[in-house]
Amino acid sequence: MLIGLTGTYCAGKNHVAALLEQRGLPVLDVDKLGHVAIEAEKAAIFFRFGRELQKPDGTVDRRLLGRKVFGKPEELAALEAIVHPGANRLTDEWIAARNGKTCIINAALLHRSTTFEQLDRIILVTAPFFTRLLRARKRDGLSLFVLLKRFISQKDFTTQYFMRKADIYRVENRGLSDSRRLKAKLESQIDAILSDAILSEEGIF
Repeated sequence: MLIGLTGTYCAGKNHVAALLEQRGLPVLDVDKLGHVAIEAEKAAIFFRFGRELQKPDGTVDRRLLGRKVFGKPEELAALEAIVHPGANRLTDEWIAARNGKTCIINAALLHRSTTFEQLDRIILVTAPFFTRLLRARKRDGLSLFVLLKRFISQKDFTTQYFMRKADIYRVENRGLSDSRRLKAKLESQIDAILSDAILSEEGIF
């Protein structure tokens, strides 16, 4: 069984991914895989987007690259055309190596992955707007203006997933602190998903 994991900006999907790994499920971080693909195709990226993207150590300045493509559909499409083939190939190889075992595909842009149509289940991580905003300010240190632009760009984020015919589980990750109550509530949501009848039949939980 193939399960997709995604969520809105700073909803905490990577924290949920860690909880799933703790429960014995293999998790592929497609976003990190994308970083590998970017470095593999850095020559093409420098040629298309400019040599100023090259950091002193020769790697790609991903933050600057992000600014170059954010809110620019044509530029984003050009970048995806360079990076996605390699990332998709690595994803397919990772899934094949699991030999049919249930595994998790963790991706911010899950709907753009070639695995999207293969997913049996989707876990969609959400959190209240102000919770996500505070997390984003703390984690990324971006201006309020830039953060709001990112939030607005995701206004139709959940719609594209509910149009899919895969079963969708919503997980709300409200925690801002080390609250034991909120942690326990989040973990109980994860455990409830893994107690689903189909997963139980596979002997996972």
